[in-house]
Amino acid sequence: MGSAEEMHGWTVKMSMPSVLAMVTAFSMIPGGVLSGTQGLEAQQMAQGSTHLHRRLKRGWIWKQFLVLEEASPHFIGKLKSDSDRGEFSIKYILSGEGAGDVFEMDEYSGDIRTLKKLDREEKAFYVLQAQAINRRTNEPEEPESEFIITVQDINDNVPQFQNEPYVSSIPEMCETGTTVAQVTATDADDPMFGNHAKLIYSILQGEPYFSVEPKTGIIVTSWPDMDREAREQYLVVVQVKDMLGLSGGYSASTTVTVSLTDVNDNGPTFQHHLYAFAVPENAAVGTTVGRIMAGDADVGINARMTYSLEDDLEESSTFIIETDPVTQEGVVVLAKPLDFETKRRFVMAAEAVNDHVDLRFLTLEEFRDRTTLKIVVEDVDEPPVFLAPVYELKVPENAAVGTVVGSVGARDTDIVNKPIRYSIDRRSEAAKVFRIDPNNGTISVTKALDRETSDWHNLTVEAKEISQNHLSSSVVVFIKVLDINDNVPRLARDYQPYICEGTQSGEVIQLLSAVDPDEPVEGHHFYFSMVPDKNINPNFTIRDNQDNTAGIVARRSTFTRKDRTQYLLPVVVTDSGSPALSSTNTLTISVCSCQPAGHCPSGGVEALALSMGVSLQTLLGLLVCLVTLTVLSVLMLMLRRHRRKQQEGLEVEAKDLELPETVSQKVLYYGEPGGLGADLDFCQPAVPLRHHPRRRERRLRREDVRASIRMSLRESHLIGPEDDVFRQFILDRLAEADQDPHVPPFDCLRTYAYEGSGSPTGSLSSLDSFTLELRPEPPVSNPRPCLVRLTPWYGPGEEDTF
Repeated sequence: MGSAEEMHGWTVKMSMPSVLAMVTAFSMIPGGVLSGTQGLEAQQMAQGSTHLHRRLKRGWIWKQFLVLEEASPHFIGKLKSDSDRGEFSIKYILSGEGAGDVFEMDEYSGDIRTLKKLDREEKAFYVLQAQAINRRTNEPEEPESEFIITVQDINDNVPQFQNEPYVSSIPEMCETGTTVAQVTATDADDPMFGNHAKLIYSILQGEPYFSVEPKTGIIVTSWPDMDREAREQYLVVVQVKDMLGLSGGYSASTTVTVSLTDVNDNGPTFQHHLYAFAVPENAAVGTTVGRIMAGDADVGINARMTYSLEDDLEESSTFIIETDPVTQEGVVVLAKPLDFETKRRFVMAAEAVNDHVDLRFLTLEEFRDRTTLKIVVEDVDEPPVFLAPVYELKVPENAAVGTVVGSVGARDTDIVNKPIRYSIDRRSEAAKVFRIDPNNGTISVTKALDRETSDWHNLTVEAKEISQNHLSSSVVVFIKVLDINDNVPRLARDYQPYICEGTQSGEVIQLLSAVDPDEPVEGHHFYFSMVPDKNINPNFTIRDNQDNTAGIVARRSTFTRKDRTQYLLPVVVTDSGSPALSSTNTLTISVCSCQPAGHCPSGGVEALALSMGVSLQTLLGLLVCLVTLTVLSVLMLMLRRHRRKQQEGLEVEAKDLELPETVSQKVLYYGEPGGLGADLDFCQPAVPLRHHPRRRERRLRREDVRASIRMSLRESHLIGPEDDVFRQFILDRLAEADQDPHVPPFDCLRTYAYEGSGSPTGSLSSLDSFTLELRPEPPVSNPRPCLVRLTPWYGPGEEDTF
């Protein structure tokens, strides 16, 4: 259907979005036809050509391009070029959104079909491109053209409420028409096509209390004076329909929870007109007597109330009432001590008032209520009560034993009035100093007092009933010991005054002050003076400053250490007591070679020399001698320790050596320095046997042995060798020698394996007494020959004759 119109040309400059809009406008017209030449001209104008073009006589042929959603796959239109002669020489190609999976086009006929159902809510339109290509030349017959396929809406979606769940609250007793909440629903269908997305609201549940505006979904109250105490919560069901509520449409519903908030439209109300309580008379202050409560139908801040007792009643001061913030109860509390014997019953009025009132609903009087309280006091057996909570007594410190200090008193408050006995708590330290009369409570002194030792005494006095229960109470008694002038004053410290050489007459060399353990009421006042003497002290005098201080003043100016190093000055200190007491203190005043600033050295060598009364040179000499003696003592001690360590080292070496098992422990050798064996040279090493005894002990032992030998020798001239007495004497001497640790041998052991050959006498060693033979040891490399002196065997030495 090519057009016969001729168009020589025009100058147009059009962008591609304009062409798309034009194609879209035509595509929305059912059955609209657009020539292929016009499409070509539109393509040329889209390319922005400003030249005149001659109109070509060919173009596209368009069919219907609206697709109904949710429809099954079907034919939707046909594209055909005016150059297509039906010879299948033209190849149609489809591209763009959904090409191949949503839409397909027959490449020979140009028919366009859907491949699946379309959903407008998922995608409302598709933009595609079509192209006609000559199969022989593979050249485009028509330029690529763009077109749009629009999905037409159907009512296939249910309205949906937004922002669920809906919860709202309004105050109770609100006016009709009060806005409660607004519900909002949406429909996914096309709002521009028919009534598919046009919604309307209605109430399914909640009438006649609530209503809803059909178009906006605003819920309002439609019932006046809704009471929260009658019903606190409402469930309102709202329905929404599309198609303006017509039949065939979809609907949905939602529930709106509406709560009524409380307002103070109720006052407190007591459940009883009379509340009765009982309390024992010995209940402590602050004890809870009972609880009362006024009911209030409101909640929260509107239910808060304050309880009070009527102030015009006499009994209101004995009790108070407090409000429990949690339970909103009135707590009756005891404010003063009770006494059954004085008053046994209390009657008073209690009132409850709301803290927050709202005069829109009630009057002021309707926010309060009253009730009556009756409190009965119960009698109990009470302990004695002292007449005073604390006692304070006074006694002079010179009070004699038995002096009455004061008395305490207690009474039984019960009707029976039982007798009372008094006692002092033995755990108190003052119980040893005071006593109390058990019948009348009189306190007296039992021991001498001294204020300077303890100026206060604390007693705990107990009063106990003489009854079966033995109830008791106690009170504290403070006893103050009053001061008397019984201590002499003394100087404040140990003064060590000095006077410098060259001090002028009239100069103060020391300032004195005094102390006194006593505490007079008027305060201390001390007087300083010198010891009265018929001769005036020519060196010093005392100047009383009348302020409890005094100064030592020099009378002359010719003090030198050469003349005298020290002066004694007695000072008399007198107090102002009655009678006045005094003490005499003797001060030692040293003459000092002061430094240029007038300071006397109080430390170092020079001060020590001055205190000792010797010259500095003498003191230095003594110190040098003392240091020398100390050094010599240290050196001697070190030398002694060195010798001791050497001896201990030799003993350790000796212990390391072991005796042969075949050698008897009695085969020993002994020799002292300078003795007969001093010049012997043995080849074998020495083996220590036992410690060397001390020389003094050895001398004492040798003297005893020598005396015994002399006695034996005297007797031997009378007794022969064959006599039994002589034999017994020899045996006793041998036993003593064997058992005595202080006789030789105690030095070392000499072993003789072999003493030479060819001797007619044989071996002289005592080892022959053993039956075992010792193996000869290899000779020791010694250039000197091994010799043995036989002199000890033929004649004893001077030291060893025993």
